[in-house]
Amino acid sequence: MPLNYFERFIALRYIRPLRAGGLLSVISWFSFIGICIGVATLIIVMSVMNGFRYELENRIIGFNGHIFVQKYQNFFEDVSDKFVDIEEIKFVDANISQQVLISANNLTRGVVLKSFNTNNILEYKFKKNKSLIKDVKTGDIFLGLALAESIGARSGSKIKIFSTSTVSSPFGQLPKSKLMFVAGTFDTGMSEYDKNYAFIQLSDFQSLLGINDSISTVEIHLNTSNKTDLIKNEIINLLDNDDEFLIRDWKQVNSFFFETLSIERNVMFIILSLIIIVAAFNVITSLFILVKNKSDEIAILKTMGTSNNSILRIFLIVGSIIGVVGSLIGVSLGVLITLNLENLRVFLNSVFDINLFPSEFYFIDKIPTIVDINQILFIFVFSVMISLLATLYPSYVASKMRIREIFNNA
Repeated sequence: MPLNYFERFIALRYIRPLRAGGLLSVISWFSFIGICIGVATLIIVMSVMNGFRYELENRIIGFNGHIFVQKYQNFFEDVSDKFVDIEEIKFVDANISQQVLISANNLTRGVVLKSFNTNNILEYKFKKNKSLIKDVKTGDIFLGLALAESIGARSGSKIKIFSTSTVSSPFGQLPKSKLMFVAGTFDTGMSEYDKNYAFIQLSDFQSLLGINDSISTVEIHLNTSNKTDLIKNEIINLLDNDDEFLIRDWKQVNSFFFETLSIERNVMFIILSLIIIVAAFNVITSLFILVKNKSDEIAILKTMGTSNNSILRIFLIVGSIIGVVGSLIGVSLGVLITLNLENLRVFLNSVFDINLFPSEFYFIDKIPTIVDINQILFIFVFSVMISLLATLYPSYVASKMRIREIFNNA
């Protein structure tokens, strides 16, 4: 039976004592505020986790490819020509990546040196000033911005590279080295890359290692990441299922990041949901006090012929109003704070002279947020359902109260 006007009228009148003073009012406000805070906190944290995953994925793919073709041996001949007919491929970048030492201004750093092809480098998303790479010359090197600052290097500075390959000399085996000139810097917005990576031309890297036309990796960049698995299987078939090739996608290469994010996301949801559950217990307490305070009125209603089911629905409405209104305000508050979270971080940093969300720990330089409508709807429904469940038992107790027992206890 749907809720009728009489039940709604009585329920709204019972809401009034919740705004008055006394223990009932205090507990009701605590439960209401608890639901608001719980919902808002869930939305803010989940939005940050969504944004963090998106930014991390976008910057990893922007810096690297979607699919990596390698061999178990260090270097091999370029097989890029085999993939030219695959429509979903944006471009293919055959390159070499290797850990090296760089030395400048009496400072030495271990970095990952990666080669680039001048025809493809403009496709990468991490260059903020692409004019720096229009006239690349032999012997040019590009450093991550944080890396350049750490060794005091600027455009035109001399950098010496020491590779893991060795050459015989009167003093024994010495690492191969090459003098390079800093042509510019790049800023990905991801500190892990900016302080640990450097780029040189493929031909310069091959000359340094003495490997002629060989490469170490074929990076395949797609138009969209949604078809990664499909294209990966197609590439495996094109290579005739050759066991010598190791073919991985970006999710496998960076599985640690995304598995960690998924675990953190699930754990945070469970932990923060406890705020709503605790608020729901306050709803139970406030309804029990309300039932106790209104026992005489319940007896009068039953004397007038009000059914047990009608009494049940009256108190369900009271608890539902607390849950629904609290959830709606929590959603509004959560979305508002989420949309202005970065501005809030900047404000707190400037006022209190602190460094919230340091990039060296979180890989990116600002708090990312993505408001997911479906996720917000789920959180809202979850909060309302918990509130409704919390009202069931007190409402059931109220509906089963007997008139004689009420007046005997009066």
